[in-house]
Parts: sequence; C-alpha cells; structure tokens
Amino acid sequence: MYLEVTAAGGKYWRVKYRHGGKEKRLALGVYPAVSLAQARKARDQAREALATGDDPAQLKRDAKLIRAMSAANTFETVARQWWAHWSGPKSPRHADYVMRRLEADVFPALGARPVASITAPQLLAMAKAIEARGAVDIAKRSLQTCGQIMRYAVGHGVIERNPAADVKPADALKPRKRENYARLDVKEMPELLRKIEAYQGSAYTRLSMKLMALTFVRTGELIAARWSEFDLAAAQWRIPADRMKMRTAHIVPLASQAVEVLQALQTISGHGVLLFPGERDHEKPMSNNTILGALKRMGYAGRMTGHGFRGVASTILHEHGYGHHLIELQLAHQERNSTVAAYNHATYLADRMAMMQGWANNLDKLRKGTDVIPMPQRAA
Repeated sequence: MYLEVTAAGGKYWRVKYRHGGKEKRLALGVYPAVSLAQARKARDQAREALATGDDPAQLKRDAKLIRAMSAANTFETVARQWWAHWSGPKSPRHADYVMRRLEADVFPALGARPVASITAPQLLAMAKAIEARGAVDIAKRSLQTCGQIMRYAVGHGVIERNPAADVKPADALKPRKRENYARLDVKEMPELLRKIEAYQGSAYTRLSMKLMALTFVRTGELIAARWSEFDLAAAQWRIPADRMKMRTAHIVPLASQAVEVLQALQTISGHGVLLFPGERDHEKPMSNNTILGALKRMGYAGRMTGHGFRGVASTILHEHGYGHHLIELQLAHQERNSTVAAYNHATYLADRMAMMQGWANNLDKLRKGTDVIPMPQRAA
C-alpha cells in the first residue's frame, strides 16, 4: 500500500496486487478524507478478497453498480413495474383502484426509498399510519400489495429477499370487525314478499327487488345487468367474469317466475342495454342504494338489505336439504379457475336449475301463505 501524490497536489491511497497473473491497482480513497487507519482496513479487506480468489477491484465495481441500481430502483419504480405486469388480466376498475391506493397511501411513505432498503418495520409503519385514520381494511390490503411488489422484486433479481414475508397483517394490525348484512328472519319473509308485490314506487325498483329475491345475486351484479347476458329460451343468465367478485363467469338458472319478471321488464326496458337504467342517465345503471331505499320506505331500515336476500336464501335452502356445494356455487362464494368453473357448471347446472325452481316455488308459498298447487289442464 502507498500514497500517490499527483502533480496537482492530490493524495490517493492505493494498493498494488496481482490477480489472474496480472498486476493491478486498487484505489482506497483520498487523503486526508481517508485516514491511514481507514486505508489499512480497506487494504486488509482487499487481501481477504484475494485470499478467496476474488478480484478486489471487480468487487468494488460490482458494489458501485448495485448502489446505482438501488438508487434507480425506488419502491415506486418497482411498484409501477409490478402493477403493469399484474394488472393485465385484472378488470380496469380493480387495477385502477389498486394504483390509486398505492399513490394515496403507500408512495408518500415508501415511494422514494430504494426498494432494497425497505424493511419490515417500515412496511408496518406505513400500514399502521393508514390504520390510525380508521381505514383498517385498506391498511391490510396495502400491506398485502406491498408483499406482492416485493415478491416481484425478488423474482426479477432487484432484491434478494422479501421483508414483507417477516410479518403478516394480523401480527400488527387490529382485526377488522366482520360486517354482517342486515337480514330478516325467515318467518318475516312472507310479509316482505307481499309488500314487494304491492310496492307503489317505480316499476323498475319493484321488479329489481323481485328478481333479487328470485336469484339472490349481489346487488352490483343485479343493477348492472345487461339484456345481452340473458337467454330466456334457455332460462339462463350468464354474468361475465368482469362483473363478478371472484372474476369467473357465473351462470344463474332462471326459474319460471324469474323469466316472468324479465318478460315484464322487457315491456319497459327491453329495447335498451341495461335491465335497470338510471332515472336521470339511462346509459348508467340505477343507483346502488335504490333497493336499500325501497326497503327503508317499506319499513325495513336497518333490518334488511339487498345483500340480505343471499343470507335468507342460504338459510332456507340448507333447511330444505339442498346440497351445500350447490348453494355455495349459486352464491358464487367459491373462487374458481376457468377449468374448475366449467366442470362445476357442466356437472351441477341441472341440479342448480331444480334448486332455483324449488326456491322460487317456496317464495310463492311464503308470499301466499299456502302451498302452490298447479291447476290441472282442462280438456278442450
């Protein structure tokens, strides 16, 4: 090791060494910014590298490159790369929501940091700041999204390990109180069904509640329904994957009573695109609160929601002995890939059709307060 003094007066610590049969030099720093003790320590580290067969100068260049890459690969840069990769098969609405959450909550806290420097405590601090304002669910989802981003960074060689793997949301965030949608007891259903039948408000609203009861789909799936999704001759409603919570296409077998409701709807909206167009803008579906508002006007505020029909249907169908797998499939609770979805639809569609017709018959029975007995056909 020696101190090289240039004509301009600069003083540079250097060390000579041989690697691969060639003489090389390694710069250790500038004196006096780097003291003699510091230069000797750097020299000793170079000797250790040589002893293991490494080239100290190459190691220095590699470290410099890694630092440069780390500075360029900020968390936000990698997150946007992940989003571009991840969002391809997702619905535009869901993908945009995830990016908005990143921009609003995650990037201000972590975006400018090199992704390689992110630690588990920093991820938790970001999530707990979101939790502190009462957005527990958003805090949990943000932490999960960061975990996906970090896995992407590992997979693409940007970082060596995922710090998000060291902690789960449940380890640090408050558990979210599960929301139970208000719903009536089974014994209260006959009165509700009679009130729906006699509802004096909009025909769209009355028919939407009838169809909700008969199909027990989610409110969003109902109000955004399009006529192109229905095949009344086959008595089927095929909801496309991009409108389903589980992102897989869903078939709703239509009982004869549901077909009658749809035929009634055709007389007032059958020439449009939507089954339930908005009151002011017919190009958009009716408000998500339309059914809830109607139930409130009928005296069921805080006691019943559109979603409540799903819970009531599940309870009654289980009580009537229908298979749990059929009920869950019809509720679209199960996350299914395309192969499993096709198999289940092909295998159980006839059984589900029978279940849906039985359900509709039971609703008639509840509404009328008696068994529904079909009238015999008279001879001509």
